Amino acid sequence: MARTYRPLDGVLLFDKPLELSSNTALQKVRRLFQAEKAGHTGTLDPLATGLLPVCFGEATKFSSALLDADKTYRATLRLGQTTTTGDAEGEILTELPVEIGQSDVDAVLAEFRGNIQQLPPMHSALKHQGKPLYEYIRKGETVARELRKVTIHELALNAFGGNESEKLLARHLMDITVRCSKGTYIRTLAEDIGKALGCGAHLIALRRTAIAHFNLQNGYNLQQLEAMSVAEREACVLPLESLMPGIPQLHLDAIQIKRLAQGQRLALDTGLPDGKVSLYGPQGFVGMGLLQGRRLAPQRLLSGIAKQAAKLAPS
Repeated sequence: MARTYRPLDGVLLFDKPLELSSNTALQKVRRLFQAEKAGHTGTLDPLATGLLPVCFGEATKFSSALLDADKTYRATLRLGQTTTTGDAEGEILTELPVEIGQSDVDAVLAEFRGNIQQLPPMHSALKHQGKPLYEYIRKGETVARELRKVTIHELALNAFGGNESEKLLARHLMDITVRCSKGTYIRTLAEDIGKALGCGAHLIALRRTAIAHFNLQNGYNLQQLEAMSVAEREACVLPLESLMPGIPQLHLDAIQIKRLAQGQRLALDTGLPDGKVSLYGPQGFVGMGLLQGRRLAPQRLLSGIAKQAAKLAPS
C-alpha cells in the first residue's frame, strides 16, 4: 500500500542516534510523520548523536538562522593517540605517554577560549572546487586549506564532584563541554588540545546538546516517537515562530499583508529598530520582513498568504 504524505508545518527537536547519517535520520522522521516536505539544520556525523532540528513544510523557509547559530556539544577525547581522521574512525598515527594533571588541562583549555584559528580537516564536507574535501582524501589527495577564525564561547572540563576529573584523566580520557560559533570543528579542537598538551588526542564521542535557544532536553528520540499515537507525535512539533525568538513582532492588517504578498513595500512608523521582524496578520504568523528607514519590505512569506489576504481584504 502506497504511503500517503500530508502537509505539516513546524519544527521537531530530534535526538539523532549513533551510526545514522543526518539524511537517513531525516527520512526516518519524515516517514514517521508522513510529512510532504522536511529538512534538517546542522549536519551531524554518523558517529555523533544529539540535537538535530527537523523542519517540516513552511519551517524550511525560516531555518537558515539555525545554520549560523551557536552550538553546544559534549565531547569525549582520548589522550595519547592521534588518528588519520581526528576521530575514532581513523587509524592510529601516533601514541605518546600521557603525563598531565588537571592543572595542565585547565591551563591549556584557557588558551582555546575566545577567538581561535582552525584548519578545516580533510575529512569534512567543506567544498573545494565544488567537491567536499572528504572526496579528495579518499583518493589520497590533500587540498591546501586556509585557517578560519571561530569563537569558543565556553570550554569546560566536566567534573562530577571530588576528584572525578583527575580519575578521568588517569584513564586517558577527557570529557568537555563546548559552546562554539558556526563553522567550529570539534574533532579539530580535540586534536589541537591534544597537541597543546604534548600527548596528542582524538575525538571518540560527540553529542550535540543545544543549537541557539533549542535544547536537547526538549527533544525526542526515534523510539519515543514510534511509541506515540499520531496526536501525541504532532504535539511534539513546535510552531514556525519558535525559529525566531527575540525577533520583534509586527502586527499588520489584511490589506497590508496583501500588499506585501504582492511584493510592495510599506511606509510604516512602527517605533521598531531597523532589521528583521516577524510578521503577524489577523490569522497569525505570516512570515518575515525587513525594516529599513521606516519602510517594511517582505523577506520570506508563507505560501498562500496572498490568497488568504485577498479573501480577508478583497479589492
